[in-house]
Amino acid sequence: MEKKLKFIISGGGTGGHIYPAIAIANELKYRFHDAEFLFVGAKDKMEMQKVPQMGYNIKGLWISGIQRKVTFKNAMFPLKLVSSLWNSYRIIKKFKPNVVIGTGGFASGAVLKVASMLGIPTVIQEQNSYPGITNKLLAKKANTICVAYEGLDKFFPKEKLIITGNPVRQDLLDIDDKRLQGLTYFELDSTKRTLLVLGGSLGARRINQLLAKEIDFLLELGVQIIWQCGKLYFDEYNHFNTKENVHVFAFIDKMDFAYAAADVIISRSGASSVSELCIVGKPTVFIPSPNVSEDHQTKNAKAILDKKAAILLKEKDLDINFKKVFADLISNDEKQSKLSKKIYKLALPNATNQIVDEIEKLL
Repeated sequence: MEKKLKFIISGGGTGGHIYPAIAIANELKYRFHDAEFLFVGAKDKMEMQKVPQMGYNIKGLWISGIQRKVTFKNAMFPLKLVSSLWNSYRIIKKFKPNVVIGTGGFASGAVLKVASMLGIPTVIQEQNSYPGITNKLLAKKANTICVAYEGLDKFFPKEKLIITGNPVRQDLLDIDDKRLQGLTYFELDSTKRTLLVLGGSLGARRINQLLAKEIDFLLELGVQIIWQCGKLYFDEYNHFNTKENVHVFAFIDKMDFAYAAADVIISRSGASSVSELCIVGKPTVFIPSPNVSEDHQTKNAKAILDKKAAILLKEKDLDINFKKVFADLISNDEKQSKLSKKIYKLALPNATNQIVDEIEKLL
């Protein structure tokens, strides 16, 4: 009798690490019905809620990143690192995985490090155009590194690289057929242009401030707005729901309907968001967060900008440039069409399948 296949998947801290991990698990589960899965995350991060909601078991490590300034948390880092490595060792020895997959975040660093020391095959799934320090350190020992952008041989061993793209929600692959459903779901006017505003899974303070300041300007341009402000900010911006043609949400559950209804999108440029927006193929204005490690959101957006497939506005330039840039875009059908076609050409819709193909090879 064959032994059941077992997979450990580790990634978290943000939706950008968690959702690819779940997409990979779902595809593995589809191919190997009786396989066992264990997720490993950081104890106080969102994966501890999100992963069980998707039907998977998860164990938490006591680990967090280095802060940019001197803090008590930094002083605790060596202790947390030793604790997370020891607990990763215990988890791996007990669970006995066939392959360990890491999608980013500090917990995945500890788990993949221990797995490679124990001779267990490891796969890194790097979402960004500029990798974080954790994955750079793990790359030498990893068996396979799945990436979403060209040019990452500057950071990783070339012979291990496979360009797959980032896993995205499968319900985004047919959004062209869902426009009417999207307009109905959000109670939108089919004669108006729809602006979709996204700030990532937790929301984006600066984008929310921009919307609050420019809401009347946007409405004067004749657009209606779907605004995901994030759960941290909902109480602050909920009152805008009293305005006609403004729909504010803490979190949008039906993202396929939101994308389908949108004519223009304003978004952060986390790796998962960028991959989704390529598949969605709508004209997009990226406003990268400058507060992430290695400024990787700006680098992600620039990779799209270099192909003339999106617009990039830096936070520091919003007060000066936003009105002009947005008014020019919303009034120019030809520009919208060109941006749509170019960003759609960059889509890699089969990413999840390709990543799982690589995992299968290691079995």
